Amino acid sequence: MIRNVGSNWILILAGVGATYLLTPFTIHRLGVEGYGTWALITSLTGYLGLLVLGVPMAAVRYFAQHVAQGDQEGLNKAIGSCTALYLALGAAALLVGVALFAFFTATYDVPPAIRTDARLAFGLMALYVSAGFVATVNTGIFNAHDDFVVRNRIGLASLVLRLGLTVGLLTFRAWLVFMPIILTTCLAFDFSVSWYVIRRRYPGVRIRLADFDWSVVRQIFSFSLYVLILVAGARLSFETDSLVIGKFQSIGAIPYFAVANSFIIYLMEFIIGISQVMLPTATRLKTQGRTAELSEVFLKWSKIALSLTLMAGLFLIVLGPRFIAWWIDPSFEEPAGAVLQILMVSYLVFLPVRGVALPILMGLGKAGVPTIAFLITGLVNLGLSILLVGKLGLAGVALGTAIPNVFFAFLVLGVACRELKTSLKHYARYVIPRAALGAFPVLALLLWFKLGLEVRSLAGLAGAGVAMVLLFGVTSVFFVYRNDPYLDLRAQLGRLRAWNRA
Repeated sequence: MIRNVGSNWILILAGVGATYLLTPFTIHRLGVEGYGTWALITSLTGYLGLLVLGVPMAAVRYFAQHVAQGDQEGLNKAIGSCTALYLALGAAALLVGVALFAFFTATYDVPPAIRTDARLAFGLMALYVSAGFVATVNTGIFNAHDDFVVRNRIGLASLVLRLGLTVGLLTFRAWLVFMPIILTTCLAFDFSVSWYVIRRRYPGVRIRLADFDWSVVRQIFSFSLYVLILVAGARLSFETDSLVIGKFQSIGAIPYFAVANSFIIYLMEFIIGISQVMLPTATRLKTQGRTAELSEVFLKWSKIALSLTLMAGLFLIVLGPRFIAWWIDPSFEEPAGAVLQILMVSYLVFLPVRGVALPILMGLGKAGVPTIAFLITGLVNLGLSILLVGKLGLAGVALGTAIPNVFFAFLVLGVACRELKTSLKHYARYVIPRAALGAFPVLALLLWFKLGLEVRSLAGLAGAGVAMVLLFGVTSVFFVYRNDPYLDLRAQLGRLRAWNRA
């Protein structure tokens, strides 16, 4: 399990590195208004993803059940049924994309110089999102077989391709239309390579529309409805801010929020690297009658998720604004930095729950309460953001996101503890105290770098990051995870040294 999570983290860190290189390059090539328009396009067309109706996550659950049972025929029926659904839903998404295009052109004041380019980019982006539906079947097959390492190697190759195409094409000419063309090219590459590898590794797996089975579809839809609600809530919570800012402020203000939010999104994806393994693991353990082991998995990985969130989060809260100033432009430090700090404080609570408790509940089929709560969270987020943006600007939008997420986290944590027969008191006693106390030396070190050394250069910020990671490692080994019943790092290091000597 650690190997699978680790491979997810490698891919996510590579994505963070690509974002580090591409974001300032793209902003400078497209301009603030051009980049803001692109962020607006991706936010709007992202809603087309809701039309997949939660099938991909539901599919992973049912694929994993068939793999655990050794039922190849059942697996192929599920794959064929999902593929047919993806094709039909992708066609529907294209039709809805026409309506969204009309909304985009009528609602937002895109600068005349890039208006034609933006409209063409919107149409191609809608096509990309719709085509992406069927590509998710490959990911589901890999995940159901616990083959995350191979899948992530393909993802890394696709990421390198995107990096090269973006730099090459935008250097040639700063056209918005190149952005969806790049994404579509990478999607085609990823799908082709993934299917080739699947045919080599799992010769019994096939994708045939003839395997379509209505009974399988009904089973998938019985669970995917909850996933749809979950995804809708997530989109309202994390992807509507650009729409609110573009409508109630200006398109030119979007990049200041988007840059700050990109840190949060990638940190969330890093933690979700755990959840991608948690969901099929929970399903498999339940199918095999080993549900008692889940409470240990829940506690162990919740503590790991909290520790990692604290380490990265404290850096972003203390030195994140200065990094933004160096990375993008000094004018971004204050507005984007304030957004980053507000969001990050709430995510210290939200991310450990999102990364561990939520996917375990989904894997167990206990999706009702968390998915409805996520939808309500998203709606409250939208309402609060609209209410506060006029008075507080970008900070108001950030608060509109942060406040509901904290309440959601507490609710889902309570449900998870109840389902796993683990008391909140036991959870809090194991997960929180040592992780929180171990973070205080890290916080003190970062404040010293900020207030004492007043670091602003890349060398200073990088030095602070390296020092923080080293101190985090020391406190983890000798305090946070010392004599831990599930992950005793000091004992494991001792065994590793003994093995090396042998």
